[in-house]
Amino acid sequence: MVGIIMGSLSDRKVMQEAATILTELGVSWEMDIVSAHRTPEKMVDYAKTARARGLRVIIAGAGGAAHLPGMVASMTILPVIGVPVKSSNSIDGWDSVLSILQMPGGVPVATMALDGARNAGILAAQIVGTFDDEVARKLTDFKESLKEKVADMSRELLNNG
Repeated sequence: MVGIIMGSLSDRKVMQEAATILTELGVSWEMDIVSAHRTPEKMVDYAKTARARGLRVIIAGAGGAAHLPGMVASMTILPVIGVPVKSSNSIDGWDSVLSILQMPGGVPVATMALDGARNAGILAAQIVGTFDDEVARKLTDFKESLKEKVADMSRELLNNG
């Protein structure tokens, strides 16, 4: 239901966080390497066939010039969530953040924080949860668990002064 793509295998460590949270929330996903610069034909095919293949959201991670999320968004009506990846060829990650964030009008990409694939997975699940009641229930439980964690931390702080 969610496609997770990245420009290089070196991005996998970051992008795996999206897959992990999607699995926890019961959302199916697929993962592949799709480079905007080295395999543009594959990128075009992936974007143009995604909806017909059953995908409902695409998470695209990229470092450096980070064209992958925007180029994919230009070729599909599916929501695209961009994850800027701090890679060896990036300028401390800022080039990736700005490349994904500064999209032209009409081609939106939801942009996560640098290396923010976990939040990308949660956002993708929230999109899926708008039409899947089971995913919505799991998200409700997940959000409740976040509140419980904060309450536990507060109690710990108060008790250990």
